[in-house]
Amino acid sequence: MRPPFYTMQTTVFAALLGLHAVLGIRIATSLQWLEYTPQPYAIDNFYKADTAQLVSGGVANLVSDRNMDLAANAETQGLKAYAQNKNIRLIYIIVEVAYRLIGNRAAGIDSLEDFKGKRVGGIPGTSAGYFVTKLLGTAGLQQSDFRMVSGNACMKTPCGAGTYPQMMASGQIDGFGLWEPAVELAAEQLGSNAVIFKNASIYRETYSLYSTTDKLKDPTSRAKIVQFVRALNQSVSVFRSQPDKVYSYASQKVGMDAAVAKKVWDDHVWGGTGMGAELVDFLNVEDQYLAQQDRRQPAGRAAMEQFIDTSVLEEAMKLS
Repeated sequence: MRPPFYTMQTTVFAALLGLHAVLGIRIATSLQWLEYTPQPYAIDNFYKADTAQLVSGGVANLVSDRNMDLAANAETQGLKAYAQNKNIRLIYIIVEVAYRLIGNRAAGIDSLEDFKGKRVGGIPGTSAGYFVTKLLGTAGLQQSDFRMVSGNACMKTPCGAGTYPQMMASGQIDGFGLWEPAVELAAEQLGSNAVIFKNASIYRETYSLYSTTDKLKDPTSRAKIVQFVRALNQSVSVFRSQPDKVYSYASQKVGMDAAVAKKVWDDHVWGGTGMGAELVDFLNVEDQYLAQQDRRQPAGRAAMEQFIDTSVLEEAMKLS
């Protein structure tokens, strides 16, 4: 005889809760970019409240997996997920990165205006794609004025086929904008032909930690999240003020050379610059762009204010 459905449902739910207890706090994050590395450093050195598991993924996993407590992603993916689920909250800025756009002087590029009619690497639908569009827009270029070309990142030389540094060296593209170290690797390869543009006031990747209102309302999960944010805040403090201690650690985690990590370190503001009105405005402008790309209505500034939850960090800062 089969048990009643509600009994089965209760049993399954209890099993899931038990699994979550065994796994401890779970964090979905990309495991291949420099931006993610303060998280494992926090787990290895500061987080003592529970076990912690980093799972390959991102903010979308908060919606698809109820056992996921936290996620880390650039603000672009955070905004995309928030548009579909207003329960998502941005609770901490791990790092802000001033992306760089590199051009090839041999292709006739000396200024942003020279990208008109060029082939430019910038992965559509990502922070890199938004950055390229936003920065070239300051020179009066529309998306129709250049051809955006898809490609891949490279963490260490030699860069393989289909990666932006390789595509640049072979003449398949005239420039590209991306997170590090791909731009640095391309610049080293091009030498004096490399011309680099960046403007953090126009765009910086805001790589953040996210959770959901359900997780933040639950006393047990919230306590663990607050403890993890405290540990993460300690971690980024080391990344910011004692980088010599973590160059090797961070580079080994993502398979890049420590010397290259050191070169691009100053493009990263570990811990970010704040979660106040300026961030609300920044996210609101970006959401308007993403809404147009995704053919939806912008969430609006009031929704951006709701998206940011500073209470977790405030609690974490009060812990001794």
